[in-house]
Amino acid sequence: MPTPLVDWLRTQDDDTLARLVALRPDLGVPPPADTTVLATRAAVRASVHRTCDELDTVALAVLEALAVADADTAPVSRDEIARLLGPDVPADALSGALDALRARAVAWGPDAEISVVAAVRDVVPRHPGGLGRRSSGPAGSSALPELLAGVDEEERRVLETLAAGPPVGRSRGAGDSPVGRLLARGLLLRIDPETVELPRQVGLALRGDHPLGTVAVDPPDIAPRDRGADVVDGTAAGAALGVLRQVEALLALWGRTPPPVLRSGGLGVRDLRRAAKEMDVDEATAALLVEVVVAADLAAASDGVAPEWTPTTGTDVWLAGGPEVRWSLLARTWLALPRLPGLVGRKDDAGRPINALSDGARRPLAPRDRRRVLAGLAELPPGTAPGSPAALADLLSWRAPRRGGRLRDEVVGWTVTEGTVLGVVALDALSRPGRALLTDPEGIVAALRAALPEPVDHVLLQADLTAVAPGPLVPELARELDLMAEVESAGGATVYHFTEATVRRALDAGRSATDLHELLKRRSATPVPQGLTYLVDDVARRHGRLRGGAAASFLRSDDEVLISEVMAHPDAVALELRRIAPTVAVSPLPLVELLDALRSAGFSPAAEDTGGVVLDLADRGRRIAPARRSAERRVPPQPDPEQLAKLVARMRAGDALTGVRRGTANGRGSTLDTLRRAADERLTVWLGFVDGHGVAGERVLEPLSVGGGVVEGRDRADGGLHRVPLHRITSIALVEE
Repeated sequence: MPTPLVDWLRTQDDDTLARLVALRPDLGVPPPADTTVLATRAAVRASVHRTCDELDTVALAVLEALAVADADTAPVSRDEIARLLGPDVPADALSGALDALRARAVAWGPDAEISVVAAVRDVVPRHPGGLGRRSSGPAGSSALPELLAGVDEEERRVLETLAAGPPVGRSRGAGDSPVGRLLARGLLLRIDPETVELPRQVGLALRGDHPLGTVAVDPPDIAPRDRGADVVDGTAAGAALGVLRQVEALLALWGRTPPPVLRSGGLGVRDLRRAAKEMDVDEATAALLVEVVVAADLAAASDGVAPEWTPTTGTDVWLAGGPEVRWSLLARTWLALPRLPGLVGRKDDAGRPINALSDGARRPLAPRDRRRVLAGLAELPPGTAPGSPAALADLLSWRAPRRGGRLRDEVVGWTVTEGTVLGVVALDALSRPGRALLTDPEGIVAALRAALPEPVDHVLLQADLTAVAPGPLVPELARELDLMAEVESAGGATVYHFTEATVRRALDAGRSATDLHELLKRRSATPVPQGLTYLVDDVARRHGRLRGGAAASFLRSDDEVLISEVMAHPDAVALELRRIAPTVAVSPLPLVELLDALRSAGFSPAAEDTGGVVLDLADRGRRIAPARRSAERRVPPQPDPEQLAKLVARMRAGDALTGVRRGTANGRGSTLDTLRRAADERLTVWLGFVDGHGVAGERVLEPLSVGGGVVEGRDRADGGLHRVPLHRITSIALVEE
């Protein structure tokens, strides 16, 4: 008689049970009361599916061979599995696959008697190995070789076509046709009037030495290429600095003109294109950055009747940080993003286009798959890249064929492309900051700092009113240049362009002409061009001669003629200016509106506070309160060795309570066997269980049916019909009448 799974588990040592729970964490939640509960959970269909998703190509082939050999109904030998797999599968590969199945309690028993859980039938294809069902007729008898020797060429062609798989075909053939003759001899079986099936024994006989076809024993070669660790890190650092500027541009755009939230949620196509143009990237990259910015809570949908995508107050905190800190937030958010930006622009199952930030791009398992791709890159030496993303996709597919679904290979390409945009990946190799992101989150900032070139404290001023920064600037110089110039192009070297508007912006912020001249002279490695000196002096000469304050607002100037000029200007009527002194005029308009109107009229006023100090009234853009949600998807922590040891000890104690001793069976069988016996014999059982909230309970039931992971029965106390999931049962006992 075959050994039940529960009895096999009881004979295993504590380390084996601890490893089982580590490989299948769902078996330990809630902690099983004894090994009977553990065995019951290990056979549940959903749990078996989940753990088989982690198996590689060879292990799945072995599992399929076990299904072909009907190991779920009676134990089979290792020799039979080896015969089905063929001579090309080495013994050590078979041993490794069987060990992996036993470690997960999907298979159990010694090599002479290997069994598998019944749920394996739901994991393997409908026709395992491309073979049909067994036949009890002539095809399953010793006469099969003689029957096959007697088929003609047409009949053999039909048999070989079905033997290659799938084993079923549509045919109404009868009488003297090839199909009819094969049906008459029992080499084909009629399923229905239009469908025939090739018996398993015939398929195995026709396939010869490779009953289950060719098994890819060795992982595919990814043809690694050495890109150079320093080159990869330098390229990644440049991408990281570039993405920071792109995000800053996006937040500035949304601060000025927040785009509306679509009625169906998400961001409109036109607004995505506008964001792409502002950031100077393609739409796919814009979709990625938009998704990351919102997930990082740097922007959110505002409240109100017409919500808009608006930067949050967290934006100002983020902008104040150093490049390493700002980049780490974007990178960590992307890694944990439960969405696939690569889906933006495609159509969903209903044929509707998927917009950025819409529910159509949501994929809860995206962080797991993203980590899996980066982990594959991390296995290569620093600076080494796979031959192509497709080669990496082939390797990951071999390692876990069941994972990823229909988008599996595309997710690999998207991850590499998105990682390249962010600087996590460069030249298809994982960068130093990328490795820290994956394995050492606390060291991300230090890793990027090490990859970035040393900040420079100077620029190269040129005669065309531009300045070239030959590398990342020290924070103080970067802030001053962002104030008095516009970025014309970014990359390894950043080009800044000085204009009248940018110089006036610096003066509006409180800088004087002397401050600007001193800054340029001190920070330029080349002589200050005369044209730039003239530009600063010319703007400064006209700037600030007119001063505005709040009266709602006022204007003042030491030059009475200038005040008179303003009062005489045609636009002064709209400003509602009233002169209250030779050098002072007041207006009921807000100060910002007054100064904007005067600038439009050709004047260069400056704002001041009550003490006469110049105020910076630059528009920072709109801000809303952050959503205060976590960007990271919370994953239940893996139990540590101490927790696993306690869990196993608790199961051993539970076994002792019910009279079970390690290495022996008490004759009660598994929970499933007990329930099925009670249902068949109309017996009553006492169940201890844990509900969905983790609260322990008990119930006395008369089981009516057992299946699908649930026992359904009538409560002896209230007569009601109740359903209890098998994996939540912690203890069971037959009730003596």
